Amino acid sequence: MSDLTALLFVLLQKTIPKALLTAVVFRLARIRNTRVKNFFIRQFVNFYKVDIEEVLLPVPDGFVTFNDFFIRELEHDARSIDSNSDVIVSPVDGTVSAAGVLEKDSIIQAKGLRYSMTDLLATDTQEAQSYINGAFATIYLAPYNYHRVHAPLAGKLVAARYVPGDLFSVNEATVAHLPGLFVRNERLICHLLTDTGPMVLIFVGAMNVGSISTIWTGDIKPRTYGVAEQINLADVDGELSFSKGDNIGWFNMGSTVILLMPAECTNNFADLAHGQTVRVGEVIGRMAPRP
Repeated sequence: MSDLTALLFVLLQKTIPKALLTAVVFRLARIRNTRVKNFFIRQFVNFYKVDIEEVLLPVPDGFVTFNDFFIRELEHDARSIDSNSDVIVSPVDGTVSAAGVLEKDSIIQAKGLRYSMTDLLATDTQEAQSYINGAFATIYLAPYNYHRVHAPLAGKLVAARYVPGDLFSVNEATVAHLPGLFVRNERLICHLLTDTGPMVLIFVGAMNVGSISTIWTGDIKPRTYGVAEQINLADVDGELSFSKGDNIGWFNMGSTVILLMPAECTNNFADLAHGQTVRVGEVIGRMAPRP
């Protein structure tokens, strides 16, 4: 996509009713009529060349709705989780948008664009101190990708915050041309405590993302306004701990995940490069040696 086309696409997004469009997609994706949902699934598979050989259930008949297909489970051996104790694995199938080191509080969005880590976390500067000069990885999930999110390390959920926001697309064209995209869009921020220290995993919402779901929160439908909501983990019915590679959530339509780690905990995702394709369970970083 040329720069002019990308700029026009961003301008278009500023004018269309993104929340209304997302709500329509939400309903269409949950139609249970067999002919309609099978038509949607077959057209999607053909258009995006989805690999259905690795899908656990038969396509399309094994799915009640198109959304059920979109958040499909894979065969149990479809992804291998690297079990080495010193590696961080990819939580998703996707493409690396950016990765590396924060400059104090500043994160790379794209060439020439940066945004504030504190704004991303929607928090105060004291809580954000752990991640100053830390490491980050941003991974984009295209529509054809497997859309479940897995744990990059073993750990425990210690806090979660939902931040209402806009619903701009998070594709490469928008990331490269819309300043502050990830702090403008809605997001679910999960604070994790792992064996190597704290980690933040952020689900970033986007246009047509009908909802974000985790095993702790259930479905969270988009809200374009309001204040950040601290989720009461005392109300969670279930275990807050998880093993590396466990399924911890999913996007109902495509989006982006962002990982944050303190500088002393990792090799700064040094082996990741812009445009690199990753899959669940593959090594994306290594833990820093313990002193």
